[in-house]
Amino acid sequence: MSRVPLCQQSTVQRENQTVRVQHRKTMAEHEEQRAAPLNGDTTRKREDYLEWPEYFMAVAFLSAQRSKDPSSQVGACIVNQENKIVGIGYNGMPNGCDDDLLPWSRSADDRLDTKYPYVCHAELNAIMNKNSADVKGCSMYVALFPCNECAKLIIQADDRLQKADGFGRHTIQFKPKRTQIVIDFNSINHAGMLNSATK
Repeated sequence: MSRVPLCQQSTVQRENQTVRVQHRKTMAEHEEQRAAPLNGDTTRKREDYLEWPEYFMAVAFLSAQRSKDPSSQVGACIVNQENKIVGIGYNGMPNGCDDDLLPWSRSADDRLDTKYPYVCHAELNAIMNKNSADVKGCSMYVALFPCNECAKLIIQADDRLQKADGFGRHTIQFKPKRTQIVIDFNSINHAGMLNSATK
């Protein structure tokens, strides 16, 4: 099969060929970036990775960012004994309820004009959103000490509670090794690597 001279090709064919060449060049550059040594050494694992407790607490804090509550954003992450996440939740209005119509106030003359009779807590939502048959023996990571209703729910579910401000019989205080985790979505390079800053 002979090639048609470039001068005889249609404009569309030339454009398609140009796109294919650019795509091959871009793919080759990405492969070079993936194969290139990071910090000059590819024979050892990264040392600044997140350990499991930090990772799960970070997931709880990230989940809290989904909350529409203007005064309290709380997230919860349930993890099984194999370090697999089995449930995530954050505080918010019940499913199907319009959170633009229900109140978000912390105080009012009438309790029904506050958020408290309506908001479902992060712990409840994490247990309700679980993807396993039960959460027996699991750990729950949550930033705040649970209210009495959530504490009863956690005990009934037989979860161990990992909290940022831990105390109590079934709780373990979370002690982070770093003060912050920063993810800059603009720093994701074309090789699929996430350049995250940690301190």
